[in-house]
Amino acid sequence: MNSPLTGSPMELRTRPETRFFRREPFQIVHHFYLCEETGEEFTDEHTDSVNQKQVLNQYRVAHNLPFPDEIAAIRTKYGLSASKMAEVLGFGVNSYRQYETGEIPSDSNARLIQLAKDPEEFKKLICISGVLEEQEQEKLLSKIDQLIFEERRNKPVNWVSEYLFGSLRPSQYTGYRRPNVEKFVYMTMFFAEKTKPYKTKLNKLMFYADFLCFKRHQMSISGATYRAIQLGPVPNNYDALYAHGVKEDLYRVHYEEFDNRIGEQYCSCEHVAFRNELFSNEELAVLEEVVKRFYSARTSDIVGISHEERAWTDHEGQHEKIDYKYAFDLKAV
Repeated sequence: MNSPLTGSPMELRTRPETRFFRREPFQIVHHFYLCEETGEEFTDEHTDSVNQKQVLNQYRVAHNLPFPDEIAAIRTKYGLSASKMAEVLGFGVNSYRQYETGEIPSDSNARLIQLAKDPEEFKKLICISGVLEEQEQEKLLSKIDQLIFEERRNKPVNWVSEYLFGSLRPSQYTGYRRPNVEKFVYMTMFFAEKTKPYKTKLNKLMFYADFLCFKRHQMSISGATYRAIQLGPVPNNYDALYAHGVKEDLYRVHYEEFDNRIGEQYCSCEHVAFRNELFSNEELAVLEEVVKRFYSARTSDIVGISHEERAWTDHEGQHEKIDYKYAFDLKAV
């Protein structure tokens, strides 16, 4: 961005700052451009969005409110348009659409949206609302009955996700994304196909992908939590998470014997196709960028690079969980 006062290019800067939202204080990493000749600070549409999203993400966590992607996913699973969903819930169409694009709903509206996530409760809302034509309502109720059956059948799968991640609630340690085991193992598959990494390098690729996505879009890709250990940042419970993908035949592990250890190399399975539809275009672009940046890096190289990141240096002594706000300090990407 060029200075509106001098026309000279300005450098992007950051600093800690307190922002208030609905009379509550939140600490953010404030992004701004500094005109060094005049000392004036400026923001543009992008930096305003980065700053505001940090506030809204923290507010949602503090009040247990649904995130925009969760709101959209609830509607999508019922196959409803935004206007129909708004009618069933008793919202204005414009208000509901704004919730899906980032607006914070009132507490009462948020609770109603969260209630609608449960097919059995949503079935009651449909019958109470009376906004659908008889044939349309019968078709939707039939779909919901099928969802109820599938969710009961898939309870063990949901339990596996909670076991692998520990908690499925979005937070500053998940990149404000609900942890998603399917996206995690397909990210692993992506890197196995592209780079055939050993486990230590794979851990760093996963870290850089999730944290770079947060740096760019204020949400992670997989919702995984990362810890700082001796060899750099790693996904929490990574052995079990990677093993889940192997069990699902998404990729395989090749064991190679070295002088004093056994290396685990992750390789693709030719009969399984990567599922692009699980990821947004922005997320896929981040995955490709991480591959391009570290494709030729040896394991020791990427470990050394990760040791330069504040995300590691500020946490490695205690093996602590890493707040995604450290994404804004990334040096390597």
